[in-house]
Amino acid sequence: MAVDLRRTLPWWAAATAVLAVAALSACASADGAEPAAAPTTSGAVAPTASAPAAPARGKLRGYGTVQQLTEAADLVVRGQVASAGFRVDEVLRARTDSGVRPGASITLASLDAGVADMAHMSTLDVGQHVVLYLSQDAGAATPTYRTLSGDFGIFDVTGSGDDDAVAATRSQAMAVTGLRAEDATASGNGFRTTLGDLRAVARRP
Repeated sequence: MAVDLRRTLPWWAAATAVLAVAALSACASADGAEPAAAPTTSGAVAPTASAPAAPARGKLRGYGTVQQLTEAADLVVRGQVASAGFRVDEVLRARTDSGVRPGASITLASLDAGVADMAHMSTLDVGQHVVLYLSQDAGAATPTYRTLSGDFGIFDVTGSGDDDAVAATRSQAMAVTGLRAEDATASGNGFRTTLGDLRAVARRP
């Protein structure tokens, strides 16, 4: 019987194509090759991890209590602002053997000019009686101190050196709100206590 080649040719072509695909798949499996991933068409780029935000520059640390100030300070002193430095009348607390004794004169440095809050700071004028919470300037050639966070580290003292003398924060806004515990209701109103209380915290911060 005669075979119509025009009818069988498409069938053979399809069968040949299937066999070729199967052979290629078998070779790929034998070689351990992974099938190629389909290309993406969206054009989207995978997100990369962003670098942590840099801390704000020119900002001062805030303190909530006298205890926090005391723990952070290298030196806590009571005395009077003089024309040449600061005359120390009493050392309430010293973190290390600073060598500062009553009657000594220490050098005070102002805040860094680059500090944004500098414009809101007061100045220490000759004759003022204060308690200062100080950090030592490690880069200075001679022992030099700065008040902790500007006005946070300044208490104006009214009266003699007795325990009942009033000690008030220099600033209302940049001020602690309590001795050992913060008082949210006192925020922005300044803080008043006694010299005796400052001494007590300095002895046992």
